[in-house]
Amino acid sequence: MADRRRRHRRKRAGTAGCLCALALFAGAGALAAYALPWAQAELGGMLKIIAGKEAEETVNAVSEQGADFPELTVTVEEVEGDFYYQNLREEEQTVYRELLQGVQGMEECILLHAGREDHPEKVYEYLLCDRPELFWCDGSSRMTVYDSYTEFYPGYSCDTDIRNQRQAKIDAAAQECIRGIDAEAPQYDRIKYVFEYIVNTVDYDENAPDNQNIYSALVGKRSVCAGYSRAVQYLLGRLGIETIYVVGTVEGQGAHAWNIVNCDGKYYQLDVTFADPVFYAAESGEKLPENVINYDYLCCTDAEIAVDHVQSRDVAYPVCDQDDLNYYRMNGMYYESFDPQLLLSDMNGSIYAGEEMFVCKFSAPSVYGQARDTVINDLFPKAAQNLASSYGLDRVSYTYAEDAEHCRITVFWSYQ
Repeated sequence: MADRRRRHRRKRAGTAGCLCALALFAGAGALAAYALPWAQAELGGMLKIIAGKEAEETVNAVSEQGADFPELTVTVEEVEGDFYYQNLREEEQTVYRELLQGVQGMEECILLHAGREDHPEKVYEYLLCDRPELFWCDGSSRMTVYDSYTEFYPGYSCDTDIRNQRQAKIDAAAQECIRGIDAEAPQYDRIKYVFEYIVNTVDYDENAPDNQNIYSALVGKRSVCAGYSRAVQYLLGRLGIETIYVVGTVEGQGAHAWNIVNCDGKYYQLDVTFADPVFYAAESGEKLPENVINYDYLCCTDAEIAVDHVQSRDVAYPVCDQDDLNYYRMNGMYYESFDPQLLLSDMNGSIYAGEEMFVCKFSAPSVYGQARDTVINDLFPKAAQNLASSYGLDRVSYTYAEDAEHCRITVFWSYQ
């Protein structure tokens, strides 16, 4: 007989620790007038004001002397392809280049062409979103703002020697990954390869050190969504694929990060964190087989990811409205309508092939709703009986997982 053990619908829990907020510390009390509203909106008011007569006198004295800016050697050509850079005003783009030059040299203080009416903290956030290779920047900063320029003090997670040691390990890890895919393979194959590589080699762990950067994912093999997404961005960038680091929230839960990729001139959503069964286990308390990957988040549409993701509206991300790379459609697991005989035939086919699981993804909630009860209560038991007959088993067990939000049901067959 068939022994059914039911898995609960996927739960949505918070993704604490996914995004790294910029901690801002300002010198000169007048900064409060322009920075406080932004800080309250974006970071919950994380702003420390150093006020008082001494600070004000220091500001005035230095403002009269002016600042001795170093030569800006980072060219426009080096950064013009960066997504967030393109979303800045021209004067902010100069600050972006100054910040990049400064953190590349791990400078303690970076002089910026940004005064009291500007927001270099936003530009710094954009820089870190564009540049996953800046793993030594911990995302924090403090700054002293004057009338026409800013002294910007970025936080670093390590010194130069450790940075160089970690860079060598990152290079080795990236090369190990890239060796597994032909650089001339179709773009979709390269994207899918990196997607699966990260899922199969990185475990979701909120306590992982350096979990906001690529070192945690590529070398430590443990990270959270920021590390996952930056690692995808870094690896696909080395494979020549335009990849955007997306910030937003998991609806009703909290901060989250994922990616948008450009495949053959069209943009698609991609979330490798939500594809990882280790993440699923951490969030829901339930376990799936370790080799199970959730392909709902591989090259999907805005509509598909909007089921449980809300991307930031501060940036105009590319529209992702193409469904031609839907994994389930491409692999014969996608059903436009409910045909019980076809579904049962496909289930039996998976059993004859000795496959560990069978997935049916429905095109719309209405089709899923029509199929759901029959699939679970009728078709799964019939297929299980066929499994027992085909393999000479007295008893068959199977488990299944439902994801009503994504219109998908997966059954896991046991052949013992």
